[in-house]
Amino acid sequence: MRTRTAAEQDTKLRVVISLNDRRIWALIGYDTLLAGPVAVSMDSGFEYAGKSWRFETPRGVRTVLAKQKDPVWIPPDWHYAEVAREHSLALASMKPNRTMLSDGNWLEVRDSIVGLVNGESGEFAMLPTDEEIVFDETLFIPPTGTLNRRIEGELGLYSLDTGDGILLHGTPHKSSIGSATTHGCIRLRDEDIQWLFEIMPLKARVYIY
Repeated sequence: MRTRTAAEQDTKLRVVISLNDRRIWALIGYDTLLAGPVAVSMDSGFEYAGKSWRFETPRGVRTVLAKQKDPVWIPPDWHYAEVAREHSLALASMKPNRTMLSDGNWLEVRDSIVGLVNGESGEFAMLPTDEEIVFDETLFIPPTGTLNRRIEGELGLYSLDTGDGILLHGTPHKSSIGSATTHGCIRLRDEDIQWLFEIMPLKARVYIY
């Protein structure tokens, strides 16, 4: 209620999000400039391979710290855990130098790309950057900073970063808008996130209640 009251008392250009209503507004004073549905967090937990995560959108007052066009998603570990569980795979992080496989070959990073090295010849074969890395019935988490740890298109055409991994962004999953299905971010319709990207300045307040 404190966040909602603060949002109502603010007179500057601002974003207001109701998690219960799954709605977003852009306001200036008492005037509504934009209103629309959003997808919000599923507000649930997830456990796999001895690790646990909580998927929720934190309530409170946030700030637009950065804006990006054509953002690229750097998946957290939970993404790989979800895929591993879906396909009944073990889960492991790649080691810094080489990750040995059961057949004597190994995984290695060269020029920011994960590849498979033949244990006999030493030949390096780059792995596709748009596929998960699966060997020995194990899904391997690629190191941060590699091209294999980037997914294009998942965040839509625009994003507004409010810090701590909480983004306002577009989505290719149009049917999810209006539902509680995200892992913490706020998903918007294409036209709404584009409007926010073009109109909302850096340091604008974002009220989430």
